[in-house]
Amino acid sequence: MLPINETMGQYSELFMLLAAGTYTVAFIAFAWDLAKSSKVLRAVDLKAAGLADAEAARVPVAAGVGASGAVDRADSDVAGPVGRAERPSSSVSGSTGDGGSGIGRTADSAMRYAAERRVPARVAVALTVLGAAIHAAGVITRAIGAGRVPWGNMYEFLTTGAFVAVAVFLLVLIRRDLRFLGTFVIGLAIIMLVAAAVAFWTPVGHLVPALQSYWLIIHVSIAVISSALFTLTFAMSALQLVQAHRQKTVAAGGGDKLGFMRLVPSALSLENLSYRINAIAFVGWTFTLMFGAIWAEKAWGRFWGWDTKEVWTFVIWVVYAGYLHARATRGWTGTRAAWLSIVGYLCVVFNFTIVNQFFNGLHSYSGL
Repeated sequence: MLPINETMGQYSELFMLLAAGTYTVAFIAFAWDLAKSSKVLRAVDLKAAGLADAEAARVPVAAGVGASGAVDRADSDVAGPVGRAERPSSSVSGSTGDGGSGIGRTADSAMRYAAERRVPARVAVALTVLGAAIHAAGVITRAIGAGRVPWGNMYEFLTTGAFVAVAVFLLVLIRRDLRFLGTFVIGLAIIMLVAAAVAFWTPVGHLVPALQSYWLIIHVSIAVISSALFTLTFAMSALQLVQAHRQKTVAAGGGDKLGFMRLVPSALSLENLSYRINAIAFVGWTFTLMFGAIWAEKAWGRFWGWDTKEVWTFVIWVVYAGYLHARATRGWTGTRAAWLSIVGYLCVVFNFTIVNQFFNGLHSYSGL
């Protein structure tokens, strides 16, 4: 008969496998929603364009009014500085990205067509909730088998980090309709689970003495949550670049070749939301750095020792600090801000993969 820790470890691996499978089906459902909904919106756009042309042919055009009076009035009704700032990107109910036809528009606040038409999205969210529940069971059984919190090595960090990323995504869905991020967030979670199982698998075991401290719970839990938020902003920044390119192409009359991006807010909306989430994650990463230094003093008798892991944790802090400063005070907006956010996340990935695997130091206890 297997010891309890090995048994729980096997259960944990089974739950992780089932969670990955459920996430894969959810990923397909999210992608299906993007494809199906973009077709629905295009049909609505074309119909609206036909009605607008017919109205323009019947009603004289007054001075100072565009080809479609309804469109111009919708623009004039946008209230507040945020609405004025986002007017060029076009909302579903108001301005358009191509001069009034509606083709190329974006979903800034929420999808205005009937919610019941987005059956694939609702199925995808339900599957994501199911996958997260199974994933949580995998994390908990790993913790029971190890007799400690399950983030003492790269395998545990990746599996727990993937769960936190999905959980944060689901929590945000309660307040805002970010289902357009589902394909990207769930896709990243699948990649993390596969990488954990294939490249970083570590059997259940005890921690090295340096990790046997309550600071493990404090330091690493904040790092996991911050990394999960950085994952969301990475997806938003990548979408921002695609959306910005699409909006420029449509404005130049080049046509809308990325129909699925109709479900995604404007580049400006994505940038603003990414900035706010990055600000929260940056605060968490600051505490990660501070608590890591305190833990280092408790474990090794010094707050800072220029260990590779410590250096890259500080590099990440500097990159995101530069991002927040440049955007807030130096006018680094648009694609420059998006690229800086992406560079910050690439530093996070480098820190938790390459540094752990190829650089020796006091933090080389990931079980690789």
